[in-house]
Amino acid sequence: MTESSYLAAVRESYNTVAADYAEIVKTPAELDPLSRAMLTAFAEVARAAGLGPVADLGCGPGKVTAHLAELGVPAFGLDLSPKMIELARQAYPRLQFTVGSMTALPVRDHELGGILAYYSTHHTPPALLPVVFAEFRRTLAPGGRLMVAGHVGEDEELRPTRAYGGHPVSYASHLLPPDRIAALLGRAGLDVTARLVQELMQG
Repeated sequence: MTESSYLAAVRESYNTVAADYAEIVKTPAELDPLSRAMLTAFAEVARAAGLGPVADLGCGPGKVTAHLAELGVPAFGLDLSPKMIELARQAYPRLQFTVGSMTALPVRDHELGGILAYYSTHHTPPALLPVVFAEFRRTLAPGGRLMVAGHVGEDEELRPTRAYGGHPVSYASHLLPPDRIAALLGRAGLDVTARLVQELMQG
């Protein structure tokens, strides 16, 4: 799949599911304790570094962006889906939300004090992850903080046909091993300082 075709599939799919996604997906306050703790820790180190604005990439309807702002982080959101951005602006009118792609961030070099990619990179084909991670490296200020959270697996590719209320979708999800994601981040010049792998609970 080419860069343009996968982006089109993600954009169209999330435009389609946006309203139900906003209703179904939990707020940060409703997440499990480890997820809440990781977001809080990221907010603390990004706020303490004080190196510039923090981008919530793949922000969806803005729930996590708003959570970061509540924690004192100068956060703004970016998403590929115009419908998601519309919902985010409606829900959080005091925050900034922009339509854009992680493959070509509308941000100057070294402008960001932090980047949060919260369950937003797994739709990127593995061959294109270096492009995304290079953009992270380009836009982060020296000493800037990055948190990447998402689904992992053993080189699995999932292609659901419906999601979030039964709406048709055409994106793919690529589940890579954590070690490979860490290696790709390292090759992009991003230092991995901590990792947390949460096992899926059965039953």
